[in-house]
Amino acid sequence: MQTVIGIRFKTAGKIYYFDPAEFEIKDGQSAIVETARGIEYGHVVYGNKEVTEEEITQPLKKVIRIATPEDTEKYLENKANEKQAFKVGKEKIFVHDLPMKLIDVEYTFDGAKIIFYFTAEGRIDFRELVKDLAAIYHTRIELRQIGVRDESKMLGGIASCGRVLCCHSFLSDFAPVSIKMAKQQNLSLNPTKISGICGRLMCCLKYENDQYEECNRKCEKKAAEKLKQEKINERDLKKLED
Repeated sequence: MQTVIGIRFKTAGKIYYFDPAEFEIKDGQSAIVETARGIEYGHVVYGNKEVTEEEITQPLKKVIRIATPEDTEKYLENKANEKQAFKVGKEKIFVHDLPMKLIDVEYTFDGAKIIFYFTAEGRIDFRELVKDLAAIYHTRIELRQIGVRDESKMLGGIASCGRVLCCHSFLSDFAPVSIKMAKQQNLSLNPTKISGICGRLMCCLKYENDQYEECNRKCEKKAAEKLKQEKINERDLKKLED
């Protein structure tokens, strides 16, 4: 067993484990940690708890420190800067007449990198765009193309059920969803009724699918047993006729 804390960097984002080191960290606090992208400010979802070695991806990075008021101020400042960078990014995309849609902008905590998330129909030559943005911000610029499901997760919205999108509110990972699930649940195969605002099959088709599969298996088994008994009864009746 090993003591870890669970940290999330985005709303409904994936939860990552870190070694709390000598810190006693509680749910709801924030912490500064090192990630593959650099130094990041994360929100603690799980305080110090023990998990098995099988649940951990080694090596486990240690928490640098519990976030200070100064760290939180810097984090909020980055959030404000992201809004301004979004405006600049859209203007530059328009200037270069690129067939892409800017979705979001994200600063790393230490400001060493700015990530611009976008969607596009195909591959985009954005080298000149990156040069322009680097000249403005004097830091590393990364443009990352995402899919329509990721776009909905980032932007949010209201689903046909009237609730906030699952992917934006609590789903940390996208599970595979197939048309077979809709058939299994005897749902209408009308695309407008089983697709989310992203244009893909609704994630909630997955929620009850296991129960439907189990129910269908039991029903098929009972139907097979009933058919078998009917054949036996029919055979016995024929004997009586003879």
